[in-house]
Amino acid sequence: MDWTQLRVTVKTEDIDRTAAIMSMLDNGIMIEDYSDIETGLKTCYGDLIDENILNADKTKGAVSIYIPDDKNYNDYTAFLRDRFAAEKIDAKIELIGVDEEEWSTAWKKYYHPIKVGERLVIVPMWEKYDPAPGEIIVRMDPGMAFGTGTHETTRLVCGLIEKYLVPGQRMLDVGTGSGILAICASKLGAKECFAYDIDPVAVRVARENVRDNGLDNITCGVSDLLRDVDLSGGQFDFATANIVADIIIRMSGDVGNYLKQGSYLICSGIIEQYENDVREAMQRGGFEIVECAKESDWVAMVCRKL
Repeated sequence: MDWTQLRVTVKTEDIDRTAAIMSMLDNGIMIEDYSDIETGLKTCYGDLIDENILNADKTKGAVSIYIPDDKNYNDYTAFLRDRFAAEKIDAKIELIGVDEEEWSTAWKKYYHPIKVGERLVIVPMWEKYDPAPGEIIVRMDPGMAFGTGTHETTRLVCGLIEKYLVPGQRMLDVGTGSGILAICASKLGAKECFAYDIDPVAVRVARENVRDNGLDNITCGVSDLLRDVDLSGGQFDFATANIVADIIIRMSGDVGNYLKQGSYLICSGIIEQYENDVREAMQRGGFEIVECAKESDWVAMVCRKL
């Protein structure tokens, strides 16, 4: 099997947070941090330390994971861009072994029509697809944003939206990425959807996907989690947050203020080892856990506001 190195360069003080985020994609991370190596060591141990390491920029480090050739690396990079933006980490992402032109287009070979839930089918913009009776088509071009339907977290949430959303509800999507969850909710009968992301590129992509699906009831905007969410229309009936465990935990005490009593919040992007941490945080925030759906090492959690 061939592997591609995904290497993220950050400031030294951000290495631990970067490693924590990247470990949600793969536990086999490699960290390059030379900040503790003093140039003076060359006098005593010059034969033992590579000259490149001695001369490396001590203010920066890197974290790498290795992606097998049967995985869509665009999902990995888009996931990381979203999470680094949310954490305000200035990161340089490189795919070593893939040139820039290939990176921008080759991921499409992994992206084909995929059925999520009972009726929803996620179809790439460039693919022809003849729906079976009762199927609901969601056309997507994720561009540089996260959310193609191929990642486990997205599939889990799409299926749960289909199960729990009631037509006519107002929906909030926190960390919208490509806009896929809001688009699914709209096509399943949501009255209005408000989709937010901290990354302006993701918001632009989401708006384009909303337009290309012919929808006029989705509002996309830039917001740092809940900070700039529009509550002028009142609290929401339904919400989704496909982000990561630590960010879900961080907003667990506030998100209930944006939801009506009895409404559902579907949280995803939770690696299995953090399931109990998220569960406890949501319960402290005034939610009961209704259902947990799992695929591979990922968990999606359905929470109901008490």
